Amino acid sequence: MAEDLVLDTAIRNWVLVPLSVVMVLIGVLRYFVSKLMRSSQTPDLKIVKEGQVIMRARNLRAAANFIPVKSFRARKAYFTNEENGLLHVPKGQAASNPQAQMFSDPNMAMDMMKKNLSMIIPQTLTFAWVNFFFSGFVAAKIPFPLTQRFRSMLQNGIDLSTVDVSYVSSRSWYFLNLFGLRGLFSLILGEENATDDTQRMMQMSGFGFDPSKSLGAEKDGLDIVQHDWAMPKFEQRAEAVLRKLVS
Repeated sequence: MAEDLVLDTAIRNWVLVPLSVVMVLIGVLRYFVSKLMRSSQTPDLKIVKEGQVIMRARNLRAAANFIPVKSFRARKAYFTNEENGLLHVPKGQAASNPQAQMFSDPNMAMDMMKKNLSMIIPQTLTFAWVNFFFSGFVAAKIPFPLTQRFRSMLQNGIDLSTVDVSYVSSRSWYFLNLFGLRGLFSLILGEENATDDTQRMMQMSGFGFDPSKSLGAEKDGLDIVQHDWAMPKFEQRAEAVLRKLVS
């Protein structure tokens, strides 16, 4: 049977709180260091234009039922026309390869290396600090029961099967702060911040997206939209709502 532990207040004062504060401070510091290391580049006019076209096509799909059918068909033809539509990609046009673009542009490769270093170096140093000073501590307890599948995630560094799963080790608390402070950083630094480690880890395996594929996918999505004008039904819906309120 799992044993109940009584956590000393000194662990809260000298392990849990300092570890949480240090993780927040390191995230804020890494944000400003990333801003200083970020080089100002002129955006590609073609990529910006294609992105704006995709956004306009998505807005048309979302609000298709709020415009007349004639207007919808005119806008749909403007985007999906096989000759000169904005979303039409010629078959002979070669798709842009983001990896080849990175190797051909040294500035892009340097920016990618700076981003990776600004993420890897602070994490390595922080994990070494946590592993050296705080290894083996039971730092906190989650106020609800968990299954045994969470033991390896919440009790990293503690090899005791008799301890309840709801207890969190100091090393696991480090990983929870590493991947769980996104909402706090969004409040402190704004939505567009450079401290989202999960997103940046996903970006390390790829160097961008293919605009040609996005244009083709948006064109296919716009082709299958079935228009159903919602304006003539508004009066009937309003009448039905009023009848329910009166009755």
